[in-house]
Amino acid sequence: MTEKLQIKNSTKALLNTKNLALSIQFSLDGFSFCIRNTDTKESLYLSNYNFEETLKTPQSLLENIKRIFQENKHLQYDFDSIEVIHENHLSTIVPNEYFDESALASYLNLSIKTYKNDFIAFDKIESLGINNVYIPYVNINNYLFNSFGEFEYQHHQTVLLEKLLKLPNSEDKIMYVNVSRHYFDVIVLHNNNLVFLNSFHFKTKEDFIYYILFTAEQLALNPEEFKLLFSGIIAKDDELFKITYQYVRNVDFVKNTNAIFKNLELAHHTNYILLG
Repeated sequence: MTEKLQIKNSTKALLNTKNLALSIQFSLDGFSFCIRNTDTKESLYLSNYNFEETLKTPQSLLENIKRIFQENKHLQYDFDSIEVIHENHLSTIVPNEYFDESALASYLNLSIKTYKNDFIAFDKIESLGINNVYIPYVNINNYLFNSFGEFEYQHHQTVLLEKLLKLPNSEDKIMYVNVSRHYFDVIVLHNNNLVFLNSFHFKTKEDFIYYILFTAEQLALNPEEFKLLFSGIIAKDDELFKITYQYVRNVDFVKNTNAIFKNLELAHHTNYILLG
């Protein structure tokens, strides 16, 4: 069955098709891409495809991505560079002192089931002295390599964490919660140091607030005092936001100053991984 797609595009046309960089983010829930000018760093175009239902396999994801590339003319430009972001929750963080590149599967086996034929990658996060070990969608990488040649790819938590680290320092611990359809990432930072990073699956708003409060309890964060900043698929009138505000008093959204939002009918905290 072919999934129906809901598409939201920026209204700003790509007048200059030279010196362009493409950033792609995909998961089993959807596909997004952003086009930037490599000289000015300006974001010129954004498109989101939200699959009607979560796909079951990476093969189904590849079939959808192939169709999107064939149908969307903005993906058929000549790009100077391409960045690919794998969004999944098949990952774990390993500090440098415990990291051995020959033992990648052993780190993931502590939290997820891996198979002998799994390809496992890692992103080095130099500023924190840690490594994000994860399973990328190899079939998507192969398709993109055959279409474009060499490109850079990372895990979505790596990109999210590195962007949050560029925000102003805080003497207090701040909890960042990035929401997707069935999962959310929780990152706690203190003075640009990583205190906590994990992802949680949820079905109900009660699941959602349970994991937030459990994390706060484990880190001795007072719900009446600590700051929680949302990004991703969440709005102020959502059940997820409302139930969070019942228990956590200092709740807001990550501020994103990307100028492209002047031309988008989207909240500024959405697409933070691509546009932050």
